[in-house]
Amino acid sequence: MLKIKKLLVTYRDKVLVDVAFDIRKSLALVGQSGSGKSLTLKALLHMLPQEMRVMLEYEAPFDLKNKKNLAFVPQNPFTALSPLTKIKKHFTVDYEKQVLLLEDVGLGSQLLERYPSELSGGQLQRVVLAIALEREPKLLMLDEPTTALDEVTKEKVILLLKKLQVKRGFKILFVTHDIASLQDLCEEIVVIKDAHIIENGKMSELLCSPQTEYTKILIESNFANRKFRT
Repeated sequence: MLKIKKLLVTYRDKVLVDVAFDIRKSLALVGQSGSGKSLTLKALLHMLPQEMRVMLEYEAPFDLKNKKNLAFVPQNPFTALSPLTKIKKHFTVDYEKQVLLLEDVGLGSQLLERYPSELSGGQLQRVVLAIALEREPKLLMLDEPTTALDEVTKEKVILLLKKLQVKRGFKILFVTHDIASLQDLCEEIVVIKDAHIIENGKMSELLCSPQTEYTKILIESNFANRKFRT
């Protein structure tokens, strides 16, 4: 288990994030825009500007401060890759490993000779995922990676992540506002508001019995036109 005992981010005298949570296998971090969820992710990824102070206390079977143990999938795959660079040039591993990584995400080796603009959004998201996995991370962090995808492609990406986790054994921290997409991926969920976690628990239990009005609103906005499994 990865235990984030305390993650505190401050800028001057203002607290931007003050959270603690556990990642047993896969955890969803949800909240409205500006709640602090993406800032939490960036702090763990060592991506914050130097003027922001970060204090991190944790327990884990690996070094969370070693970037080699971490991988990141951003929200928009179109901005994650250079449009003038062929897919193969975005990898740092050799050709044989590139082919295997693409196979893992359900893509063929012919894509290596293409440019990002020649691929669909779903293909690009899989490519970015393959690139993230080339370092064999212990923790995979994702920031709204399915936001720009249609429902069918979104479901395929979620199922792919679940399959890859079983195969590779990494932990997942999935930052999103789209709770509905994560029912089959994340076993547990934490809800963040105004830089603090206000609720956490098993995904199935929290969806059925949210304890705060804030969480109820998040769930209702996600499932207004859907049904979820209890």
